[in-house]
Amino acid sequence: MSKPLRILVLFIGLGAAGSLAAHGQGLSNAAQAPAPGTVAPAADPEAAKKATEWVAALNLRDAQKEAAIQQVIATHLAAIRDYHNTHPYTETPAGINPATGRPLSVMDRTLITVSAMPKSIHDNLMAGLRQHLTPAQVEAVLDQYTIGKVAFTLNGYKSIVPDLTPTEEAVIVANLKQAREQAVDFKSMKEISAVFEIYKTKNEDYLNTHGRSWRELFKAYVDAANAKKAADKARAATAPGSSPK
Repeated sequence: MSKPLRILVLFIGLGAAGSLAAHGQGLSNAAQAPAPGTVAPAADPEAAKKATEWVAALNLRDAQKEAAIQQVIATHLAAIRDYHNTHPYTETPAGINPATGRPLSVMDRTLITVSAMPKSIHDNLMAGLRQHLTPAQVEAVLDQYTIGKVAFTLNGYKSIVPDLTPTEEAVIVANLKQAREQAVDFKSMKEISAVFEIYKTKNEDYLNTHGRSWRELFKAYVDAANAKKAADKARAATAPGSSPK
């Protein structure tokens, strides 16, 4: 996805925008009910399985709390499944990105379409999690959904920018956590990765405007990795007992 389009998608309504700062208080049964005019999601065995596994990883040792959180997660997974299945990317016209003149890709159109889902779907998830869990436990659930992309991507930045400052790291982590929360409203891993790409671009832009050159940093990282690979190969070829290729 092009950089301008990533920014376009960001501003036209990824449903979770700003909700990291919101804290659900006292979720009632009514808060988890479907919004007016919507239909409650149908049962989904796969969603129930994921919810059970994710909650088990929290080691809560409280059966009542575990059951409540499993219901919150399973309901969310079923709701986004239903929204995706009933709102194909074709709902967004096959036009061009006015900022670049390039045609919108299927993923572009998918992100735009899905980001228009009712905000209540996301809000119900976050309020339900925050009612029963600590902030660290909520983050652990979001990490399960996004297969640890925050930590994995942060480690990548640290490898490419070994002298990353605390301020730079704080900005990068904040962007990655925002990506993570928005990504939980998308169904496939490709879509989740596309949401993270939006924020990876923001991080790279931040570094570029604060005294760094992302292009040069990345090139230096790749060159060093290739040099190490070549050195390891040469060393292996000259090791005692090695056979000529």
